[in-house]
Amino acid sequence: MEIYQRQQFDFLLMTAAERFSERVTQRNEGAANALEKLRADPQGEGIWLDEFVIALFEDFLLNNTAGACFILNALEKRSVPDFTGGKIEQVLQQLSVRAFADLLQQKLAEVLEQTAAYRS
Repeated sequence: MEIYQRQQFDFLLMTAAERFSERVTQRNEGAANALEKLRADPQGEGIWLDEFVIALFEDFLLNNTAGACFILNALEKRSVPDFTGGKIEQVLQQLSVRAFADLLQQKLAEVLEQTAAYRS
């Protein structure tokens, strides 16, 4: 990742942490309550972590493929939570192989259908 991209990612992360902290602190009547709820259930009442991230990505125009790649590129050395595929860089490679293989399978089927039709 280029230095300017790292700076943008760090800014995004700090902005997100500040915004999220303010919201959950207010919703949960203090930082201690918010921290307790966050540790107990990040998706639970008054926290809703994934919903916040989805909204944040929309605000920063990251809710698209390029945005996903930007985020994943910044986090390439981290493991994907609740994903058995390993490190993000490995997952991206696995996903690209599977996606290309699926497309290639469709294209190959078209070619074979055309070949079979002309030979009949």
